[in-house]
Amino acid sequence: MKIDDIKNIAIIGAGNMGHQISLHCAIKGYNITCTDISEEMLEKANSFVDKYLPGRVAKGKMTEDEAKAVRGRIRFTNSLEDAVKDADYVIEAAIEVLDVKRKLFVDIDKMAPAHAILATNSSAIVSSKVADATNRPEKVVNLHFFNPALVMKLVEVVQGEHVSEETARISMDLCEKLDKVPVHVKKEVKGFLLNRIFGALGKEALWLLDMGVASAEDIDKACMFGAGHPMGPFTLMDLTGIDLAYTMDMETFKETGDPATLPSPSVVEHYVKGEYGQKSGKGWYDYTKK
Repeated sequence: MKIDDIKNIAIIGAGNMGHQISLHCAIKGYNITCTDISEEMLEKANSFVDKYLPGRVAKGKMTEDEAKAVRGRIRFTNSLEDAVKDADYVIEAAIEVLDVKRKLFVDIDKMAPAHAILATNSSAIVSSKVADATNRPEKVVNLHFFNPALVMKLVEVVQGEHVSEETARISMDLCEKLDKVPVHVKKEVKGFLLNRIFGALGKEALWLLDMGVASAEDIDKACMFGAGHPMGPFTLMDLTGIDLAYTMDMETFKETGDPATLPSPSVVEHYVKGEYGQKSGKGWYDYTKK
């Protein structure tokens, strides 16, 4: 298979990452079907598209005809089979829980065409942990977009030992077709590239907060005005979701049994309160007043 053979892309998960990846791919000319088990998530995703496209027209970033064409290339469904039955490339963007992903890949493998590449957008779970749930492990790869996917250029293509050269090449080519900047991660390693670097920074930032050394706001200021980061680690966590940070840490703990990998007490406190960041209106910062 070659990059030009990819016409139809299926996105599994209509959450923040899933619906933005879907819309971006549609803008770049691909036929997109996005699916989710949650009708509420599908409705929110559909509403987002209906609001986003007219906004781009109003700003002069897109003509009305272009917006209409994009809208015609993206649809939402609650049927997994409907989403993947004609897909040339599948991108899974579901919850970061291994058991959920493995079950999804079993089903996707049965329903998707034999030639289709099956990618996971996971930022923490390497594709080798789901590849053996399929009959095409050589076609299962990490394709990790960054939040917000409509804006962020970087995509990590992670080539584990099971991933064929063809799959890695097509995935890199797809990123370029999407006007993204792909980086080729040649080995599976926890955190891949950028999250591994930011993970070390975030862990230290949480330790400083938990020990009462400084506030989240001041730690963010130090990173922004001292290190030149566009945003601090706590603002970033509010953007990506404190619930995601909690879930990823718990998955790591389940895998390693190491208490050092448990979520920070401050993360747990926000998680149990349902304070996930921007998506819930409150996290490290209060967004209800904005």
